[in-house]
Amino acid sequence: MWIQTEFTLKPRGNGFHLITGEVLANLPQLPRTGMLNLFIKHTSAALTINENADPDVRADLRSIFDRLVREGEPYYRHTMEGLDDMPAHAKASIIGQSVTIPVSGGRLNLGTWQGIYLCEFRDCGGARKVVATIAGE
Repeated sequence: MWIQTEFTLKPRGNGFHLITGEVLANLPQLPRTGMLNLFIKHTSAALTINENADPDVRADLRSIFDRLVREGEPYYRHTMEGLDDMPAHAKASIIGQSVTIPVSGGRLNLGTWQGIYLCEFRDCGGARKVVATIAGE
């Protein structure tokens, strides 16, 4: 069985946002066993899996990435869309546009402390489109 659907995440500001619940609300019934791939259709945002319990993790991740790839560097050429644009592309390339999660017993087989994150790297990125591809039996 293969199912593919596309949905839109609500707009969020710059930061790391736990979206597991929003993703699940937009998925069809999951198979008993299989895989879920989520792909974000943007070049200035990313998806990842990380700690879902302590909100300090989200703040720390933002601080780390803001220090790793700074805004307003004089060597950036792609600057027409604002100071946050080129850094957003670089950060998204570092993290990546997709995650794959096993499905077991009709549920996402995430670890106890794992959640799905939208990594929004623009100050005003807007709504983000995600393609969900489900394979299973």
